[in-house]
Amino acid sequence: MLNVSASRRTGDIKVVGRYSHRADGLPLRMLRMFLRRNELRRSSDRVEGVIVAVLMAVFVAAVVVGALLAAHVYRTEQATAASLRQTVAVLSWPGAVTETPILHQATAMATWTLSDGATRSGLLTTDVVPGIYGQPAGASVQMWLGRTGAPAPPPQGAAGMTIGATMAALAVIVASATVLAFCYRLCQRGLDRRRLANWSSAWAVTGPQWTSRQ
Repeated sequence: MLNVSASRRTGDIKVVGRYSHRADGLPLRMLRMFLRRNELRRSSDRVEGVIVAVLMAVFVAAVVVGALLAAHVYRTEQATAASLRQTVAVLSWPGAVTETPILHQATAMATWTLSDGATRSGLLTTDVVPGIYGQPAGASVQMWLGRTGAPAPPPQGAAGMTIGATMAALAVIVASATVLAFCYRLCQRGLDRRRLANWSSAWAVTGPQWTSRQ
């Protein structure tokens, strides 16, 4: 039942009802839509409500997994950076550098010293030691070594670690959201077919009775 009241000062009419509109957010409206009792709600509507609740719970879990993955990636990058050691490599002679100017890539034979004083030689590339690009034979360049003494890419700074961890988390969240949206769409199409079939069955019974009264 609706109650109508008028304001003496402004003359505005206010309509107060049992189901008057309230400016609630979308989550609250969805909860009321699926949880509040409604005699017109079909069984398929209740099933859809359960599906939405389950998919939302899975998405929340995916967000948590993404956050945990980001923390793991960041800690791994930190541990890797802490294990690196900087040294100097001397490019060998002759024919030490072979350059690809268009791609800014180069390879060079070089010799470097390990932490125990031993020397090691090998082929370096700009993917691992960017400083060799454009350097002549005999030049000294800074490089990084891993725990085994093998050349390693330069460590990332805090900003690079943060970006890498964030991208890993976003990849998990976006992939999960895409899969869940696809699953919801499939379920919705199946429920819509069921609703249409039920409506057709009900109309097959009610239609003749309704038209005969016209």
